[in-house]
Amino acid sequence: MTDALTLLSFGSEGWGDEIARGTLITVSLALASLPFGLVIGFVVALGKKSEEPSLRTAANIYTTIFRGLPELLTLFMVYYGVQILLNKIYQVFVPDGFVDVNAFVAGMVALSVVFSAYASEAFLSAFRGIKQGQYEGGYALGLRRGQTLRLIIFPQLIRLALPALGNLWLILLKETALISVIGLDDILRWSGIAARVTKEPFLFFGAACLIYLLLAMISSIGLTWIRTWAQRGEGLR
Repeated sequence: MTDALTLLSFGSEGWGDEIARGTLITVSLALASLPFGLVIGFVVALGKKSEEPSLRTAANIYTTIFRGLPELLTLFMVYYGVQILLNKIYQVFVPDGFVDVNAFVAGMVALSVVFSAYASEAFLSAFRGIKQGQYEGGYALGLRRGQTLRLIIFPQLIRLALPALGNLWLILLKETALISVIGLDDILRWSGIAARVTKEPFLFFGAACLIYLLLAMISSIGLTWIRTWAQRGEGLR
């Protein structure tokens, strides 16, 4: 027990500092991916419910691709494929130039597009839960389409989509573990390094499990508070 505590401690004798940094990277990556995923997902949902056939087709192709591909394969395509594409373009102007894609940015892009593909379905379901009379009421008050969407539809949309989006956030938090394969120093990567160096895989991977569970518990508490806040007016109706 003493040896385990020493290995997990902070300082020169333990791996606590590295695992703490890995936890910070994991949380930062998830938080950085979330807003992009939400915005893209909302735009894709608008495309899916658009009256323009080309927009609906493009939105459906987008979600089919990124819901159908394994997340790890999407990550590889972004990290290696985008790097090759950028270098091809860059070398047109600078023949000996080289562009190195940051692992954090590549992970953020990959997680964002996958999250957005699923989030678009959550938003689309929420749109379907809002009656047409809500739009007509906004227009009757003299509101333009954008104002109706922002002031009347969007608050209801968030409330209806929150349960599904909450589940997607927890999935996103877990999927950050995939980023360790491209060299980002997250929880899983530092746990793997510590396990190999100390020959204590159960200890460090067990600690990583506890950290992920703790993050999920904190997220669940936060999501419950947000859901309660979003539904605060329901009891008055």
